[in-house]
Amino acid sequence: MRTPCTVRIRSKTPRSKSLTSSRQRTFTAADMTEASRQKQNLLELDREGLERFFVETLDEKKFRAHQVMKWIHHRHVTSIEEMTDLGKHLRAKLEDAAEIVVPNVMFDKPSVDGTHKWLLGMDGGNAIETVYIPDKGRGTLCVSSQVGCALNCTFCSTATQGFNRNLSTAEIIGQVWVAAKHLGNIPHRERKLTNVVMMGMGEPLMNFDNVVRAMSVMRDDFGYGLANKRVTLSTAGLVPMIDKLAQESDVSLAVSLHAPFDELRDELVPLNKKYNIATLMDACTRYALRKKGESVTFEYTLMQGINDQPEHARALARLMRDFDRSVQMKDAAKVNLIPFNPFPGTRYARSKADDIRAFQQVLNNAGLVAPVRRTRGDDIDAACGQLKGQVLDRTRRQAEHAKRLKQTGDFDAAA
Repeated sequence: MRTPCTVRIRSKTPRSKSLTSSRQRTFTAADMTEASRQKQNLLELDREGLERFFVETLDEKKFRAHQVMKWIHHRHVTSIEEMTDLGKHLRAKLEDAAEIVVPNVMFDKPSVDGTHKWLLGMDGGNAIETVYIPDKGRGTLCVSSQVGCALNCTFCSTATQGFNRNLSTAEIIGQVWVAAKHLGNIPHRERKLTNVVMMGMGEPLMNFDNVVRAMSVMRDDFGYGLANKRVTLSTAGLVPMIDKLAQESDVSLAVSLHAPFDELRDELVPLNKKYNIATLMDACTRYALRKKGESVTFEYTLMQGINDQPEHARALARLMRDFDRSVQMKDAAKVNLIPFNPFPGTRYARSKADDIRAFQQVLNNAGLVAPVRRTRGDDIDAACGQLKGQVLDRTRRQAEHAKRLKQTGDFDAAA
């Protein structure tokens, strides 16, 4: 049923960009939806883009963009009418041209260890997950970049859901907005959100422009004010885009390595068939050399009997020492050891505690920094590698995984 509603609008005269007259017009709900589609979602813009919007679209001074950014990202305001340091005329003009649309929180769930997970609704029945992990002196938000994942790493729960599309800049930075509002985060004052890692659903470098623009807002003083080193992008090894990232952004780099041998990594991370370990390590060297003192973190998920044996540890140590030498810096390579987090239908298992300690000891004896990441949020399926939203899959992976679950009897557990 189309329900008419009456709104006041202001029209432009042909001679001037200013808004001079007002009149009454009856809109249907469909008209309102169409009008909304034509508005610019301000969450989509970084500082440069918002300044350009104010100057070119609204014929206003660019400092107005700074005021609006602080209202959105510092005060978590989405109503333009509440932006009281903007004049009424400007607010009316901004209302006509723009809106602030944040992700819809379908549900949020806390863990017993303080971890918090949000399921955020996207368009057409898709949904993504975002996780906040508090620790001593820091609070890290794990942010998604895609609905599902375009890659197919065999040990990752997200991969089993397949892939639908890239997230927009608004949908990426909107995850930070939702978490910051929930936490009562105030940049430069009460900062509960101290770090962001692009390690959620998806391969960030396959959504390059939107991710880089969102990370710009994360690091902007008018955005979330995070230091460059406190924003980390994690990639499975998309080599050309690592080089492009080095040119266009200044954030920390993490690489999902998970194996020291090409044959094994081909199985775990199929992207390795295109960009092998040697090619990937060369790209990491170029990334680290762009800035003095830069290190790269290599993530290594430990799976029982797969990649956790002494020969794997020794080979990884050699690879990391070679990287240090190529960058000409001690501790240029840092290793995060991640105990595998199981999920229904997986053929992998977490390494035994003794094997994890022995693996770490080999790396430590080689002089490497190699902490074991403490599993957080596994009671709410928020641990590393466990994130799953609702993906309208455009691949066959989701159906194939469901078939495997039925064959193994894990279907009920997954549901």
